[in-house]
Amino acid sequence: METGDGASGSSSNKRPEEDEITEKNRKPEEDEIIEENWKPEEEEIIEKNKNLSVLVVDDDPVVRRVHDMLLQSIGIKAHVVENGKEAVDLFCIGLSYDLILMDKDMPVMNGIEATKEIRGMGIHSMIVGVTESDVDSEKREFATAGVDYCFQKPLTPERINFILNDLNNF
Repeated sequence: METGDGASGSSSNKRPEEDEITEKNRKPEEDEIIEENWKPEEEEIIEKNKNLSVLVVDDDPVVRRVHDMLLQSIGIKAHVVENGKEAVDLFCIGLSYDLILMDKDMPVMNGIEATKEIRGMGIHSMIVGVTESDVDSEKREFATAGVDYCFQKPLTPERINFILNDLNNF
């Protein structure tokens, strides 16, 4: 027999707390048992990327800090500079990087000029352009200079993971 509130006359005598306790205390199925060599995803990401060298090029101290902290959170120590000329100078003295996060609009030398110079030196590092604008024409201009990707800044953890996954297959 059903009541007007949808409750059934054949209700269980179990209290809701018993169901919760039973679920919390149940034994895991075989396929749920964690192998001893299993690492959490974050540890796998850190292990995979720990030897990457990354250069962050941005004149905005807040964006530099955000990008640096995102990279640090996955075990990557980045070199950080404030403009394109500083980035080009690093390559001129023989340093190299696997990944360059390059701001588009900076004083001294902007990201487009710096990217063209870096590519002109025969550098094949992945360069990811970052810009405050989401305008397609600006992104195309940056792409023409030689960036591999262009995203609106600041980069998110999801974008960083996308970039790193692609870099590992680069």
